[in-house]
Order: sequence, then C-alpha cells, then structure tokens
Amino acid sequence: MGLLTPLAVRIGALPWMPRLLPQVVWTDTRLQRLTGGRVTLLDVAGLPNLALTVPGRRSGIPRTTPLLCVPHGDGWLVAGSYFGGPRTPLWVANLRATTTATVRYQGVEHEVTWREVEGEERAELWQVMLRTWPNFAKYEERTTRRIPVFLLERTQSPRP
Repeated sequence: MGLLTPLAVRIGALPWMPRLLPQVVWTDTRLQRLTGGRVTLLDVAGLPNLALTVPGRRSGIPRTTPLLCVPHGDGWLVAGSYFGGPRTPLWVANLRATTTATVRYQGVEHEVTWREVEGEERAELWQVMLRTWPNFAKYEERTTRRIPVFLLERTQSPRP
C-alpha cells in the first residue's frame, strides 16, 4: 500500500462514485497512454492491480481492463464490483465466455486460467479481499446483485 491508499479508500467509499466511473476510466486510459501502460490510477493510489486481457465474447477482439486485485497464492483475486453499481462490468461476461486470459502484473505478462468462487470459499476469499480494499463491503451494500469473485491462476512461466 502507498501513501495515497487511505485517500483512495475514502474516495472509493463515496456513494456517488459509480456515476463517475466513465470519467475515472477516461482519466485512467489517458494516464496509461501517456506512460506507455506503465502507470494506472490504481498505481498512483498505491493499490495492487493488474491488466486483464480477454477476447470480447462477440467480437473476439482482445479487451484489456485495469482491475484492483488481491495477490493470493500463485494468482490473484478480482471482483466484478463496478463500485457497487447496478450492472455487472462487461469484462465479467467476456471472462466467463473464455477459458484462459492474460494478466499483466507488475509489468510481467502471465497466462491464467480462472474460476468463479462460490459458497464458503467465496465468503472466505471475500474477507481476504476486504483487507486490501474495505470498500468492497460498501459496494456490496449499494447493489442488489451478487458481486462475482474470480480467482485467476497462472498456467505457465511469465512472459516478459
């Protein structure tokens, strides 16, 4: 965690944050373009993050989404929270439509398999995620949908 993480947690808890998501994504996209993909808003906030690339379920075109992540074992946990907004993020449907994906974490690319965690395992891993980003609990309160949680696991050695 970084110096700005407490501020990021406070901002992320604001109830109107889901409405600003398009502006956040726009800003993050510009920052990544300026830095050649080396820096994201999550980096600035001092939060662990990865870039998840999966083919679009309809187009087949690779789509990359920066996500807050929680390193776990030899992989990562990610949640389809969308700041507690009413809709499930598009990347979730794209991930569910494929068996493997690519993750870029700390500048290194990894091929991953994934699984959506459910039941008791989800409850346990949700608590792990809350230690990194306590706002997941607020997001859960904001929405009527079940926030999906995924475990991404490496399938091979990293690619530079």
